[in-house]
Amino acid sequence: QVHMVESGGGLVQPGDSLRLSCAASGRTVSSLSMGWFRQAPGKEREFVALNGWKNDNTFYADSVKGRFTISRDNAKNTVYLQMNSLKPEDTAVYRCAVFTGGRYYDADRYDYWGQGTQVTVSS
Repeated sequence: QVHMVESGGGLVQPGDSLRLSCAASGRTVSSLSMGWFRQAPGKEREFVALNGWKNDNTFYADSVKGRFTISRDNAKNTVYLQMNSLKPEDTAVYRCAVFTGGRYYDADRYDYWGQGTQVTVSS
């Protein structure tokens, strides 16, 4: 059983940075493609970023491209989401999950979701 635990969220001001962590157990992330999604109140779950295990390919939502960076530390079995220049519209619960193939922006193509970490961007 693969288990994900996110951390690193919090309340920040616009323009600040945060780094989210997704710690995996039950399987090594070195053989997993990992993604981040977010969901704001009243909105659908939204793809944020994906890191592929095979070629370390990365994909980002247009809304975060240039501001967010997904990375991994296989030795720590952890995937990260570095978020810079945060905006109020980035406010959401952020969750990581394992990509199982297909359309990388489709939440139905992911499994083993973590519980999430709240990110609130407000002045």
